[in-house]
Amino acid sequence: MRSKSSWLVLVLLAGVGIPVHAFAPDEHATNPEEIAALEARIQDAPAREQCFLYAQLIHQMTELTIRQYSSGNTDNAEAMLTHIRQIAHKLHVSMSDNDKRLKNAEILLRHTAFRLSEMLHASSYEDRPLVEQTLAQVNEVDSEAMMQVLKK
Repeated sequence: MRSKSSWLVLVLLAGVGIPVHAFAPDEHATNPEEIAALEARIQDAPAREQCFLYAQLIHQMTELTIRQYSSGNTDNAEAMLTHIRQIAHKLHVSMSDNDKRLKNAEILLRHTAFRLSEMLHASSYEDRPLVEQTLAQVNEVDSEAMMQVLKK
């Protein structure tokens, strides 16, 4: 009897852990081709889906920027940070009340802001202003997404 209850607890715990992982941000190595493909996909996507796709794009671009910066490729990282700010502005403009997967977009934006703050702490003094500006813009969009989620 004891072994049956142990197995039942193990199966229940495994089942509870699956949904948590399903909403975790994707941490696979992003390359510029995937980012370009996602940008092209956003142009063809319906307006309701663009918010999540923009958040996904910002997240992937941030991960690539962090890898570029840590490998010493600061010029590409700075260009990517500027592009992230432009995409965050597009996300801000396109956000509406009826966006699909808005909560998932907010989670991605929060994680992206966390990763940018990590990058800020690891960056040199000369690179900090651009990282700070990007982080501020992502935080602003994240706050707006959170407010949209709470309104629902």
